[in-house]
This record gives sequence, structure tokens and C-alpha cells, in this order.
Amino acid sequence: MFKSIVLLMLLALCMGTAAWLIFIWSVKKGEYDDIERAKYRMLEDDDQPPATQDDNKGQEKSDP
Repeated sequence: MFKSIVLLMLLALCMGTAAWLIFIWSVKKGEYDDIERAKYRMLEDDDQPPATQDDNKGQEKSDP
């Protein structure tokens, strides 16, 4: 009984330390720098839609 409690406590400590290290790594990488930008990105319009192959073929045919 005592061994299982110690094992579970060590496992919880290791998992907590791993989660903390992953969080520190993500902060240093810059994942949380600009959290407000994502919700406004969907409102921005592109100037022109990306050209497809069919669009390029149609343009070539219309040129003299």
C-alpha cells in the first residue's frame, strides 16, 4: 500500500514537472505573444484570391 502511494506521488511529480517544462518552453518560443490577433484575422480580406490552374489557362487563351 505504501509503495503504491509513493509511486503515484513520484509519477504525479514527474508529470507536473514535465507540464511545467513544456509551458516554459512554449513561452520562450513565443506562443503566447499575441493572443488578440487570432480573433481579428478572420475579418481581414485578401486583395486577390489565389490563382488556380484553370484561371491561368483562361488568361493565356485570351491573350493575343
